[in-house]
Amino acid sequence: MAKRIITISREFGSGGRFIGEELAKKLGLAYYDKNIINEIAEKSGLSPEYIQESAELSPKKGLFAYAFAGRDITGKSVEDMVYEAQRKVILELADKESCVIIGRNADYILKDTEGIQLVRAFIYAPNDVRVHNIMESHNLSEKDAKLLLDEKDKRYHKRHLALTGSNRGDRHNRDMLIDSSLLGVDGTAELIEEVAKKVFRE
Repeated sequence: MAKRIITISREFGSGGRFIGEELAKKLGLAYYDKNIINEIAEKSGLSPEYIQESAELSPKKGLFAYAFAGRDITGKSVEDMVYEAQRKVILELADKESCVIIGRNADYILKDTEGIQLVRAFIYAPNDVRVHNIMESHNLSEKDAKLLLDEKDKRYHKRHLALTGSNRGDRHNRDMLIDSSLLGVDGTAELIEEVAKKVFRE
């Protein structure tokens, strides 16, 4: 039986991580988020702290600088090593069991994988809702939450573009794009659950 995989990509502050966790509970699926980091670290030979940092940081000097910075004579950069390890871990997880995977470009990595049933969701929300969520989750003032949101959006967009060649919210690389502010965490999880069950029955 084909493994059933749901990937959740999300805007920072949209609640995507909580939605993915709730969805996994509803469907009785394994849930992978930050717990992937240790496996990526093991395969790349880098520390978990560095893997986490590499996910947060991205090119500040443009794609050209990002593409060629830190490369050795073979042309392979540390970023290449991290991404390749990440790719291997995600492919192994998809082969091992049905699951929900948060971020890590899993939607892009798994899009042409044979032998799985895949549903790719992208979670977004209006900026004012995201700012409010960030204020609560990070205990920040509105001003600082807006600054953090802007910083994260720019970094994540550049990193995703550098790795995949596409914009983070590109509808052509997603099956569902959902504004989480409409239904909240539980309602959005239920919506994805309903769609996934229909897809997985086919």
